[in-house]
Amino acid sequence: MSKIEIIGLGAGDVDQLPLGIYKKLTNTESIIFTRTIDHPVIKTLIEEGIRFESFDAMYEEEEQFGAVYNRITETLLKCALGSDDTLIYTVPGHPMLAEKTVQLLLEQNEVEVTVVGGQSYLDDLFTSLKIDPIDGFQFVDGTAFNRSALDYRHHLIFCQVYDRFIASDVKLALLEDLPADYEVTIVEAAGSKQEKITTIPLEELDHSMEISNLTSVYVPPAPPTVLNHTFNRLREVMATLRGPGGCPWDQEQTHESLREYTIEEVYELIDAIDAEDDDNMIEELGDILMHVMLHSQIGADDGYFTIDDVIRSITDKMIFRHPHVFSNTKIGSVDDVKKNWEELKKEEKGDQRKSVLDGVPKHLPSLAKAFKIQKKAAKVGFNWENVTDIWGKLDEEMKEVQEAIETKSKHEIEDEFGDVLFVLANLTRYYKINPEIALNRANQKFLSRFTFIEKQFEKKRADINQATLEEMDAYWNQAKERE
Repeated sequence: MSKIEIIGLGAGDVDQLPLGIYKKLTNTESIIFTRTIDHPVIKTLIEEGIRFESFDAMYEEEEQFGAVYNRITETLLKCALGSDDTLIYTVPGHPMLAEKTVQLLLEQNEVEVTVVGGQSYLDDLFTSLKIDPIDGFQFVDGTAFNRSALDYRHHLIFCQVYDRFIASDVKLALLEDLPADYEVTIVEAAGSKQEKITTIPLEELDHSMEISNLTSVYVPPAPPTVLNHTFNRLREVMATLRGPGGCPWDQEQTHESLREYTIEEVYELIDAIDAEDDDNMIEELGDILMHVMLHSQIGADDGYFTIDDVIRSITDKMIFRHPHVFSNTKIGSVDDVKKNWEELKKEEKGDQRKSVLDGVPKHLPSLAKAFKIQKKAAKVGFNWENVTDIWGKLDEEMKEVQEAIETKSKHEIEDEFGDVLFVLANLTRYYKINPEIALNRANQKFLSRFTFIEKQFEKKRADINQATLEEMDAYWNQAKERE
């Protein structure tokens, strides 16, 4: 079976190379393949007459590093399969540390692969930076990382920072979470005679530094105040507020005591949305998230559930109810998505409904509840076939209101007005308008216009209580024109 022997060249110069590895490299008569020729050990061995063939050109030919690594692997396998001798392939550092080509070679079964030698530069790096990895550290490939997975609470080290383009990518990702003047450290050739350590502000990371394949970037742990935009920090804050020495008000809250405040926050968000006020939306969404966290913290304190349970529940639900996204189910239109959602919802919860109308929240505002009830009834066909019939029903109910008024029965008048509102909710459903939102917009419109009227009388130093309807109506029309 064809063989490939992978040799790590260590992190420094030839003086750090083990004697056995040195002899193996200098005694071979075949060309030695190397991922990159830019390494102090290789430069020394070339001077001693050792022949190397590098894959550096592939980095210029491909746009993505993944494509480079795949090409290198394919080339090595092809050469190994066409030779009776063991093919030697060298990589910087230790073969099992941040070497994607090594992982790809180990995953295949065509060629036997052995890994020997190589000193990891991590020990030298920790020594140079004077940090203890037991405090927690994250080792990240600068060419392929996910910003959302970065952990700023521990030591953070980026390897594979080959050039300024990669340094720029790293910088831009870090600037999303850290201030521009946050100090980071650039380590070049850790542990070797050429070692160089430079600490600079994050914003200067890709400015004028010398970068090679021996460059690493170290980001020290961030203080909690820098991480106020992260989920874990919010979780810590809520736990502190509810914990010993926390806030007395937060400590005494229960799920029941928070209900009215939670409802208020939702309506305040709706106001911000209607006003198209992005800054206020940020604030109100934050308030709603705070309530989610506070309810979850109460659940954790009582030993019933945690925020992890809440997140797991909604994540599982979203994946299960979107098979057209997370599996191979094919769905065409938005209507198909909604239909499939309802079917999956039934499957998920089991057939526990006693009525089609089950599942309508008890504490919904009455207008919103009417909308929801009729929407559920319509799904099983209990619905007007034509919207003109609904308008006709509205006329009928209005007449019944008039008749009730003539009888002067408050109970009947109340019933008939209720019927009118119920039909109106049905009409809004037909036109795909939420009646609660529509009414809230009307309320806001009235508040805005009436406030304008009040301000006009204040400017004139006149008492609005003494104003005529005609005067107020004139200002009302002005308010409409301003809109």
